[in-house]
Amino acid sequence: MASLRDIQGRITSTKKTKQITKAMQMVSAAKLNRAQHNAQSFTPYTDKIREVVAAIASSGTEISHPMLEERPVKKTGYIVVTSDKGLAGGYNSSLIRSLLNTIKERHNSPDEYGIIIMGRIGRDLFKKRGLPIIQEVIGLPDQPEFNDIKNIARTSVEMFADGIFDELYVWYNHFVSPITQDVTEMKLLPLTDIGSDEKAASASASYEYEPNEQAILEKLLPQYAESLIYGSLLDAKASEFGARMTAMSAATDNASALIEELTLKFNRARQAAITQEITEIVGGAAALE
Repeated sequence: MASLRDIQGRITSTKKTKQITKAMQMVSAAKLNRAQHNAQSFTPYTDKIREVVAAIASSGTEISHPMLEERPVKKTGYIVVTSDKGLAGGYNSSLIRSLLNTIKERHNSPDEYGIIIMGRIGRDLFKKRGLPIIQEVIGLPDQPEFNDIKNIARTSVEMFADGIFDELYVWYNHFVSPITQDVTEMKLLPLTDIGSDEKAASASASYEYEPNEQAILEKLLPQYAESLIYGSLLDAKASEFGARMTAMSAATDNASALIEELTLKFNRARQAAITQEITEIVGGAAALE
């Protein structure tokens, strides 16, 4: 049976842990608000580029671009967004587990795919498993700018254009709410469905292209693909902070429950000790009579 000193020590250490988890919860909540704002602010930019590209693709003009055309798939690229830090519940594990299951179903050999990884958690796990990592970036800031991933986004798109990859996917956690993050697979390239955008028909009459549609397409398509990667990262960051805030909130609640349990145990042990002392005193006094 634990002594009063042991129980008191556990209560003290649990209170300190609760202070830490509560502080981390509040920090994550503040970061979440800013990350949500960044993700929402970037969405109109991506939507406008898609609208222009879709308008060109549905204009009836004879245009072509490798990013709009499917080809036989010999090798697939996966851009995977994980976190650099843990303590975020199942944020990383659910994403990685889903990706590994998908890779197992689609591919028979590591030669058939390559991984472009963002985040130390995913990088370390994939290296441990011996998966083919083509590119990696770690140590991204909590509120990343496009320049932080410009090189990896550009080279990813270029690898598709150069035929290294025949299709390119982005895997990340889509933010739904602080307690819900959906593992999402988005097909980045080729952009085979962009010409079917419902807004394209109405938007096509709103633009005049100079020098021509093909030249605009050559410029916009790489930028659009890169913006999708950056937008996925912003969304993933919001999910990360939401998951961490939820995990730290649960840890704080568990610490509170443990403190209550230990306090009750401490009081009972103290009462038992007092009762024992009284019993010994009464027994000693009786023996003297």
